[in-house]
Amino acid sequence: MSVILSRGRMVAREAEGAALARALALRERCFVTLGGAVSEADGFDAACRHVLIEDGEGRALCAFRWRLFDPGAVAQAASAEAYDLSALGRWPGRSMEIGRFCIAPEARDGEALRLAIAVLTRLVVETHATMLFGCASFPGTDPDPHAPAFAWLAAHHRAAPELRPGRRAAETRDLAGSPGDPRVARAALPPLLRSYLGMGGVVGDHAVIDRRMNTMHVLCMVDLDAIPPVRARALRALAFGP
Repeated sequence: MSVILSRGRMVAREAEGAALARALALRERCFVTLGGAVSEADGFDAACRHVLIEDGEGRALCAFRWRLFDPGAVAQAASAEAYDLSALGRWPGRSMEIGRFCIAPEARDGEALRLAIAVLTRLVVETHATMLFGCASFPGTDPDPHAPAFAWLAAHHRAAPELRPGRRAAETRDLAGSPGDPRVARAALPPLLRSYLGMGGVVGDHAVIDRRMNTMHVLCMVDLDAIPPVRARALRALAFGP
């Protein structure tokens, strides 16, 4: 169980064996027990590498999986089941998909997320990835409560047509409309998605309604070479120290 990074009493490690079992148990708790998913298991775990963040007492705080793709290979990604990734498939560099990201309710003070972002930064640097992508989830399958957030994404963070994912899922919702109060719209965004957007991330033009996972999600993409310089320096300091 290789340690990737530690901060205070938290440690992030590559999850294998018993650590992977703890990561999967956290996923089950977050997505099924608390999130109402029918099941969160799919056929992609074996092809991915997994990260688990724990505290000093061995309690699972955060987990996610990642997978690296060479140019043109993103059709094998998990998110390709819900999105047509033909445009992303033309990306010339390596792409990294992040999936099944979850944080325990007792760890939502932001520290576990900060460590996870630091780990992602290290992984990106070490693998020479130039694109980060994955599904960012909103709770439930009713689009109406998320309408301001969806409209905000459409107005401020929609991907250019040459990168935008196409539609593949049976149920989708356009990202459109009026965001209303921008403070309310931004506050309704999932924390991980806010972090991606702060790196210059963009999303597609629609959300997918995923009834098995009891979520709605959008595909988010971050061109890692285009992260604003101030943000890039802050990320490197977070991951490697000043």
